[in-house]
Amino acid sequence: MLTQAESYNYLVLSHWDSLTQKIKNEPKYVAIDGHQLNLAAVIAVARYGRCASLEESAIQAIIESAEAVQTSLSKGQVVYGVNTGVGGSADTRTLRVVELQRELVRKLHCGVLVEPGYGTKGTKLAQSEDIITLLAQSALPVDDPTATTCMPEAWVRASMLIRLNSLSSGASGVKLSTVKTLIQLLENDVVPRIPIRGSISASGDLSPLSYIAGVMQGKPTLKAWLGNRSTGERRLVRADIALAEHSIQPVQLVAKEGLAIVNGTAISAAVGALALHDALLQAGLSQVLTAMSVEALCGTDESFDPFFAKVRPHPGQIEAAQNIFAFLDKSKLVFHDDGSEEASLRQDRYSIRTAAQWIGPALEDLHLAHKQLVTEINSVTDNPLVDTQGNRMLHGGNFQAKSVTSAMEKTRQACQTIGRMLFVQCTELLNPPTNRGLPPNLSVDEPSDAYTFKGIDLMIAAFQSELGFLANPVGSHVQTAEMGNQALNSLALISGRYTLDALGVLSQLSAAHLFSMCQALDLRAMNIIFFETFLPSFNEMVRVSFESALDRGRGQSLEIKDLQNALFAAFKKRFDQTTTIDSAKRFPSIVEFLQPILLHFILPTAESLTALKTWTARCSSTALQIYAANRDHYCKAPDATPFLGPASRRMYNFVREQLSVPFMRIDAIATPYAESSKPQVNGDRPHVLDLDEEPPTMGTYMTAIYQSMRSGALYSIVVDCLREVPPGL
Repeated sequence: MLTQAESYNYLVLSHWDSLTQKIKNEPKYVAIDGHQLNLAAVIAVARYGRCASLEESAIQAIIESAEAVQTSLSKGQVVYGVNTGVGGSADTRTLRVVELQRELVRKLHCGVLVEPGYGTKGTKLAQSEDIITLLAQSALPVDDPTATTCMPEAWVRASMLIRLNSLSSGASGVKLSTVKTLIQLLENDVVPRIPIRGSISASGDLSPLSYIAGVMQGKPTLKAWLGNRSTGERRLVRADIALAEHSIQPVQLVAKEGLAIVNGTAISAAVGALALHDALLQAGLSQVLTAMSVEALCGTDESFDPFFAKVRPHPGQIEAAQNIFAFLDKSKLVFHDDGSEEASLRQDRYSIRTAAQWIGPALEDLHLAHKQLVTEINSVTDNPLVDTQGNRMLHGGNFQAKSVTSAMEKTRQACQTIGRMLFVQCTELLNPPTNRGLPPNLSVDEPSDAYTFKGIDLMIAAFQSELGFLANPVGSHVQTAEMGNQALNSLALISGRYTLDALGVLSQLSAAHLFSMCQALDLRAMNIIFFETFLPSFNEMVRVSFESALDRGRGQSLEIKDLQNALFAAFKKRFDQTTTIDSAKRFPSIVEFLQPILLHFILPTAESLTALKTWTARCSSTALQIYAANRDHYCKAPDATPFLGPASRRMYNFVREQLSVPFMRIDAIATPYAESSKPQVNGDRPHVLDLDEEPPTMGTYMTAIYQSMRSGALYSIVVDCLREVPPGL
């Protein structure tokens, strides 16, 4: 049995419980003391509007460290970045310690920030003969200029919280009033606008953090977001105006304070924390999707038997197998094959059979990444540091964010690993030779008319190709910087950004997979109900036609039940092999396939052959009628839940009921009134959409699933699935 320190399930459940408690319950403040910040608190503040409050112990530590800096200066000590230059210019000395802090912050405001609305006019040519004016005023942007140059607000809120926690440890030498200004910004949702690029994360994230410092100073050269989000009144204003609107006193930096704010890993750690939150939950979702894949592909739970992990006890493999095994409990779609059927696979293909061994190392990597990031967000990462107990100012390199890079490289590799597995599972599901009897493109309608999931089949290949590229390491691309002083730099923020990109792609791949899974499970359920409905009629037709013609000679003790069982088993097998044929031709083909079996059982008389011909026609017709009626009836009220394991049932219900994603037939996305080429005459025209009506596409439904992941709503279902796994299964 795994310990809590090893357990992925314990990590995710405790994280989720902590997060939901912070979101749902009062107080709305996260307690800050410099040492106990967790991942849930970062997500709650960054994405769900929680604020921060200082613990009394932190207040005292902050006061003592600020006094220690002044004591050091009064003794005439040379302190880096206080009375010396910075970086490669640290060989200079100055007595203008306050002005140095202001200059340090000022010089780092060098990022590219495009104003909202830039280039929105586009393509409309300006009234000028000057080519420069024409280009400047008429060009349509090739991307979203604001999104590609400006950090999302969630990143900045997370960064402010982590910087606040670091400064609260009492080793940075900032005034209490400075720390409280940072709290006020969070509480009033005043969010500095920060460039998305420009940090090598070596001496911390210098340039990005300088924009937070500048807004704290109320610099009119910088801007911040403020305003009520719920009413859509969010706006971008100058920093001095933002502070004034909320009666926040601008910070007057003193010795070391500018350096203490900008010199740290808060931005990298913030982006890393946001990425890791999603990655942990995507890893959980991948296990639910694997269980759904086993069911949709009529696989076996034998691959997840605890014995495998017992003799190969990697913690990740143990837990992944345990989870998937529990998710499949009591599923009616799990197949138990002893290999006796000739030409059948004795075991599942690798995409599901080795899933626990494949996912396991990713879970272990994410566990270590979590440990690294939680350590980082509770660390003091500026320089120099104040040791109030030893009355020392220490110069070192805690700002080097390589631990964050390490966490992000592992997380991004885990995204590719998970994505590859989901991609292969999905492609096998969409391909008739590998999906054990599902129709091509998972189409409910006739295969010659419908290509329902064909686009999804193409799209997931694009997603996985991009994930493969994004999995490449960032940390191996270090360049020497800043007068040669920063020859080692972590590139942690760049790595974090690409990890968030990878998670966005993985989320789309997961959404496509889940969309396909629900379709496949409905098809399985529909076919099972067809077989159950058709069986009594089939058996009766066989009995009436052939009971008197059974060949009971040569010592055979044949009964009509033997013939019925043999024929229906062959019918189902041939049904699975003919999914690419339209129904009108499919069922005659299936029934004709049964004739050699019948001839083996019945006497070769003229009456028997006549009965065989009559039975073939009648059975084909009846099968077609029952199949069509069953298909129409099922599509009116699809429900696969009676056949599913507990995890698949939860996820299927969420997609069908909460997200209103339907069982896909052609008419779910068809717009014949728009696509028809029939002329409209004499006022007789097809239905015309209301102006507010938006007809759906396949992408509309996949987007709904994707958005539920990004908001966190779908992850609540994943957590519920994990919570139901018996400990130490």
